[in-house]
Amino acid sequence: MKETVIKKSTKVKAVINHDSLLYKVRRDWQLLLMLLPGLLFYLVFRYGPMYGVSIAFKDYGVFLGVFDSPWVGLKHFANFFSNDDFAKLFKNTLLLGTYSIVWAFPMPVIFAIMLNEVKNLKLKKLIQTSSYLPAFLSVVVVCSMAIDLLSPNNGIVNRILQAFGQEKIYFITQPNWFRTIFIGSDIWQNMGFSAIIYIAALSGIDPGLYEAAKIDGCGRMKSIINITIPCLMPTIITMLILKSGQVFRIGYEKVLLLYTPLTYEVADVFGTFVYRRGIIQAEYSFAAAVGLFESLVALTMVIVTNHLSKKASSYSLW
Repeated sequence: MKETVIKKSTKVKAVINHDSLLYKVRRDWQLLLMLLPGLLFYLVFRYGPMYGVSIAFKDYGVFLGVFDSPWVGLKHFANFFSNDDFAKLFKNTLLLGTYSIVWAFPMPVIFAIMLNEVKNLKLKKLIQTSSYLPAFLSVVVVCSMAIDLLSPNNGIVNRILQAFGQEKIYFITQPNWFRTIFIGSDIWQNMGFSAIIYIAALSGIDPGLYEAAKIDGCGRMKSIINITIPCLMPTIITMLILKSGQVFRIGYEKVLLLYTPLTYEVADVFGTFVYRRGIIQAEYSFAAAVGLFESLVALTMVIVTNHLSKKASSYSLW
């Protein structure tokens, strides 16, 4: 009898030991196979090229290659920090990133909450579908539309101004209008698509909470303040932390398409500076140093924002 018990316990232990990493891989190989394309993409196009970051510390030569180029240490970083354009680039990048968070980030949240309050399903679907459409347009198309709409000759905005007896405004060449155009076009293009995640979060809120609030005499506004926003808060904070990393990661393509020599003073950012020095002037090592500095600042912003969020609200990414 004792021998039988020992054999059974040994058999159970053998089954438990099979519940290892290898066992799980064999069990879930179909799911892992679906993950493989995304994993390969990041390995090949994100982590693979990271060895090239070392050219920021070298005098890179095209014919010498990454490994044979001479090591110069922090030379390019020192040149960048002592450059006359550094303060201007830092200021412009910081302001555009900050304005994007202050103005562009809340708009999808507000839009999702307003859309959630629409009771007519057909109208709700129409608005939601219409809001997605600009996200499928390329940056080139969006910038071309903005330039055409603001054109001093045939632009509809200037025609409306003239109809009210106002003078034409050369928006694209006016430095004080550049940031408004940049942020405004970004809101129009990305608001609807960015609201998807908030709409999904709203659909997960228990309807019983709203019914109970209605019985207690709460109107729509009080329900939004006391139920909707608190339930959305974890999603909002998570997206805010991720967005904070983009404060210094302004997409240079849109800036290149919208700025002119007359607006360089307020429009030139790290990305456009890297483009000019790295691609046009072929100063690859210097451009890599600037790009690495920009990435390190973005990483620092994410870590700081996550820490502050954890302290203030107990919500964080890690």
